[in-house]
Amino acid sequence: MCGIVGMLDPNHRSADQLTAMVIRMGDTLIHRGPDGTGHWSEPSGTVAFCYRRLAVVDLTSSGCQPMISPDERWVVVFNGEIYNFQNLRKQLSNDGATFRGRSDTEVLLMAVQYWGLDRTLEAIEGMFAIALWDRFRRELHLVRDRFGEKPLYYGWIDGRLAFTSELKAIAALPGFSPNLDRDAISLYLRRDCIPAPFTVYQGFFKLLPGSFITVPADTRPGSTLIPRPYWSALAEVEMAKRQPLIGSTRQLTDELEETLSRAVSSRMVADVPVGAFLSGGVDSSLIVALMQKLSNQPIHTFTVGYSDRAFDESTEAASIASHLGTDHSTLQVSDEDVTQVLPQLPEIWDEPFADPSQIPTLLLSRFTRSNVTVSLSGDGGDELFAGYNRHVSLEKIWSRINAVPPSLRRSIEKSLNIIPHNLINGVDAFAQILPTRMKIRNPSNKIAKLGKILSSTTLEQAYFSLISQWDSADAMVIGSRDLYATNSVPRQQQSFSSFTEEMLWLDLVTYLPDDILTKLDRASMAVSLETRVPFLDRDVFRFAWRLPMEMKVRENKSKWILREVLYRHVPPKLIERPKTGFGLPLGELLRGGLRPWAEELLNEKRLRNQGIVEPTPVLRAWQLHLSGRKDLEYELWSILMLQSWIDHWSPSLNT
Repeated sequence: MCGIVGMLDPNHRSADQLTAMVIRMGDTLIHRGPDGTGHWSEPSGTVAFCYRRLAVVDLTSSGCQPMISPDERWVVVFNGEIYNFQNLRKQLSNDGATFRGRSDTEVLLMAVQYWGLDRTLEAIEGMFAIALWDRFRRELHLVRDRFGEKPLYYGWIDGRLAFTSELKAIAALPGFSPNLDRDAISLYLRRDCIPAPFTVYQGFFKLLPGSFITVPADTRPGSTLIPRPYWSALAEVEMAKRQPLIGSTRQLTDELEETLSRAVSSRMVADVPVGAFLSGGVDSSLIVALMQKLSNQPIHTFTVGYSDRAFDESTEAASIASHLGTDHSTLQVSDEDVTQVLPQLPEIWDEPFADPSQIPTLLLSRFTRSNVTVSLSGDGGDELFAGYNRHVSLEKIWSRINAVPPSLRRSIEKSLNIIPHNLINGVDAFAQILPTRMKIRNPSNKIAKLGKILSSTTLEQAYFSLISQWDSADAMVIGSRDLYATNSVPRQQQSFSSFTEEMLWLDLVTYLPDDILTKLDRASMAVSLETRVPFLDRDVFRFAWRLPMEMKVRENKSKWILREVLYRHVPPKLIERPKTGFGLPLGELLRGGLRPWAEELLNEKRLRNQGIVEPTPVLRAWQLHLSGRKDLEYELWSILMLQSWIDHWSPSLNT
């Protein structure tokens, strides 16, 4: 695991200058790799690489990068892990390869030398962002992993192509002064993140998951670079659906446990301490249970607790850890901890990002890193096995709502809209005597989502409205266009068996890489922690899409078959409770301790001087939220994170 940077200069101006520039870029990524650094440049001044190392596998100098192949044709810098490198090493040894070390980087490079890039990309299983220079053909290849676990940014600056693990490395280059991409900011206000291939800056891009770019050395500076897929999630889905799994519940549960156990086992390989996040939910509990089954000693598990019990699953996580026999640690988070971390957010997420769970994820990662170097995570389970409430209920709700005349639906929606949210949540206060598993967190938010469904004219519109914060984002961002329904949502050509299945697909290729995996990568790498995601193993992915939907959603429960596997290791009573997610009492914090910070960022004069976001809807939302008539914390958080980002990266906009 590391941070990678590099530049290609078609004009071959100066090898020394190019080397100095990539070293400068690499210095911005020391958090991704505190254990060492290295650089390489071609004497002609065409290309230069730099990397920062987080040593995880083969801690010796033989694992250092940039690495040159034995035939001296290939040079690589690589961020990530190849989980099946040991099996590939055996295959390559049979082909005549000899190795000087034990790193997965060397296996990757040797595979390219012996098999070529195409076969290597098909063979490797892992998370990765790769930059590979072909010294014979004089071509640069940039590659990103299938699901988008590892980031890779690129763009032209002063006639040179720059690429990096984080956008801040390009921003450190002399002469970097691009315009903000207002269309991307509009997408951000809808999605809480900027989806690939867009970035906050015009002319700079994220490489799409499962794709690569080949750039010849004589490419005209400033040319548009067209990514090509080396792997298609849709093609894999179509193939999986043509080979549905058949068997009894027990047989399919056995097969899933075996498949997921192999994925977990491969992600426990490291020469440094390994642990796991444990929230107490289905996904992380199952990963931990399988890790403990595979380990001959207690594994290290970590969770965060919060003083507000509606947002705290630490007690439940501790009970699960006790049952499994893990070495468990809990970090109690306070309002003050949240306040102290706020100034760090725009530096860590170096373009606007507004998933509020970024804060507990960062605090948990920092706490975990004080004990281990690698942590396994349960991310990806929701997207593969139907874990979100919308997967369980949206089609059912829509089938009932659609039978109601549109005029009556609009009337109901308007009636719900005028009920003060503080009244709804006040009623919920009387439910504190209920057992935890029977409580509904933030009922006003559920009412608001029902209103969105009621106001929709199609099931697809209802889905997009549910996952969108500011539905009118294109009108809010001055000078922007509405790209949401065209450029930012991958469309598909096949017919899914149900809209729930289509939602799983859309969540997999949008929400997962752009939000969930971005949050996980930046939060963990900010504190030099490597995180690994067993659910995103190719075999697990294929298994999930071969399953019939009734094995995912049954008896009004999400992730039904995952629960069946988990209950072999953990009693249902420790798991069965409402899904809470990984969040904070953000609404109350904005009305309380965070109010002065928020009001400074939402100052009307400031917003008007910037000329980016229309102040009127923002200020209206702020007043509605303060009054308690509406709970608009998520909409406001996206504006606040944008403003915080501007303060850090573009303060001149405030003058």
